[in-house]
Amino acid sequence: MLVYQDLISGDELLSDSFPYKELENGCLWEVQGKWVVQGALDVDIGANPSAEGADEDEGVDDQAVKVVDIVDTFRLQEQPSFDKKQFVTYMKRYIKNLTPKLEGEAQEAFKKNIESATKFLMSKLKDFQFFVGESMHDEGALVFAYYKDGATDPTFLYLAPGLKEVKC
Repeated sequence: MLVYQDLISGDELLSDSFPYKELENGCLWEVQGKWVVQGALDVDIGANPSAEGADEDEGVDDQAVKVVDIVDTFRLQEQPSFDKKQFVTYMKRYIKNLTPKLEGEAQEAFKKNIESATKFLMSKLKDFQFFVGESMHDEGALVFAYYKDGATDPTFLYLAPGLKEVKC
């Protein structure tokens, strides 16, 4: 199994259990999230009411909660939304902090593609929910979530050059 950690904070943000599609020359990864029910579920199909305790008051299972799989698995923390000025400030700081951590071709590709990736993100800014890793590191990577037209499950975008692949 591969886990992808934020190069700045060290937080685990993604794994190979969630396939990604490259966008903006590989600078962004698009990952499909899914709403899932978490918690104990007691499924009664009604085939044998006497054996399944039909006399008992079933009630509602208040332990079951709907969560987004990626947010839950990697304990992502939602952040307040950004306006355009705040987002540009964040991206400038992120680029400044990440660039020295990249080497050779990775650094060159990042410098070449980050501008178009930033413009792509800015075009969807009003639709995003913003998340950070579990440590809530100020300088760490943001994970962007939004709902594509008509979708019921969120799509996540990651700044791929800021992720380090770790084998587990």
